[in-house]
Amino acid sequence: MITAITIKIIAGFIALMVVIRFIGKKELSEVTPFDFVFIVILGGTLEEGVYDEKVNIWDVLYTIGLWTALYLLTDFLVRKFERLRPIIKGEPSFLVNNGRLDIKELAKNKVESEQLRSLLRMQGVFSISEVKYALLEPGGQISVLKKESPEEETGDVLTHLIIDEGQIEERILAQIGKDKKWIIHQLKEEGYEDIKKIYYAEWSEENGLYVQTYD
Repeated sequence: MITAITIKIIAGFIALMVVIRFIGKKELSEVTPFDFVFIVILGGTLEEGVYDEKVNIWDVLYTIGLWTALYLLTDFLVRKFERLRPIIKGEPSFLVNNGRLDIKELAKNKVESEQLRSLLRMQGVFSISEVKYALLEPGGQISVLKKESPEEETGDVLTHLIIDEGQIEERILAQIGKDKKWIIHQLKEEGYEDIKKIYYAEWSEENGLYVQTYD
């Protein structure tokens, strides 16, 4: 049994090396969900085949070869027929479009406000008010184009999410030494009477409030 497992592991390893050469070089940032599923299933297939006595080495190699052939065929069809790309591999989504949050795209991609803020911070952006365009790439990364604005308007300052989808974030208010009455007063001064109509609001000591409604 040990000999059979050893042979299957060596053969599977060589087959995977050949598969990697066929697929080509890709940065991790370029891997799409389609690529990820292919890799996971390929690894799972090899693992199952190695320890199953009923599966011989030729079964393992055939499975790896067939799965790889299907992947390469799909990849070829995507490159040949451009219309298939968004269906199979996905396409970028504008989460921020011309300075405004695209609420429909955020919901479609299941991205919450705090998740978006986290992705932006990884790009060195600490306020949505700084962003002109933010695209969610098929691989899950985010690409950002910042607004061209005077330095005194925003700058790299830390902001706090205080209203998320019509709900006041009282925990965050407590962290910054504010309360519910304070934010309601601040919003009224800016002309916002109904908090339920506010999709997103952030605050910073340097720049004050940045608000976007559902409208």
